[in-house]
Amino acid sequence: MFTAQEGDSTMNFIKWLLVLIAVIVIAIGSFLFYMRFHDGPIEVFSGGPFQSGEVIKAQPDWTEIADLTTFEVQTLVPARSRTTWLAVVDGRLFIPSGYMNTAFGKIWKHWPHYATKDGRALLRVGNRIYEQKLVRVAANDPIIPGVVAALNAKYPGGGTVEHVETNDTWIFELKPR
Repeated sequence: MFTAQEGDSTMNFIKWLLVLIAVIVIAIGSFLFYMRFHDGPIEVFSGGPFQSGEVIKAQPDWTEIADLTTFEVQTLVPARSRTTWLAVVDGRLFIPSGYMNTAFGKIWKHWPHYATKDGRALLRVGNRIYEQKLVRVAANDPIIPGVVAALNAKYPGGGTVEHVETNDTWIFELKPR
């Protein structure tokens, strides 16, 4: 049997544990709310619309950014930004979105669905912003093996053409608007 004093100490522990959990939940929620208004993403955390950078009208030579590991992309509807991987193949720029068939991906990966509805996007590299359009590449497009190979050469994880064919990974090409 518990004594009254043991019961009180257990209740105090539970109360403090609940307070700690509440503080953590409020802190995470506040951070995510703040990120909706932040000028772009911070690493894996989606950000708000771009507020800084110079809009460049000329279409860039994507081979100049082929060695970058990540860059920032913002969808216009909704105006949210994220950091993503990239591959440049034959002078064309591609971005992948993996985990599309997983429970985690269905919760976390909303931007690919937005992009298929309204592909208008902004790409920010350093302080330069390019107006682009995200176009999903068909799984049977002949460029897919080259994109998968370029992504595998740059990033760990071992993506395959089969991942694209089964819709586990979606590939988008950035094209001028």
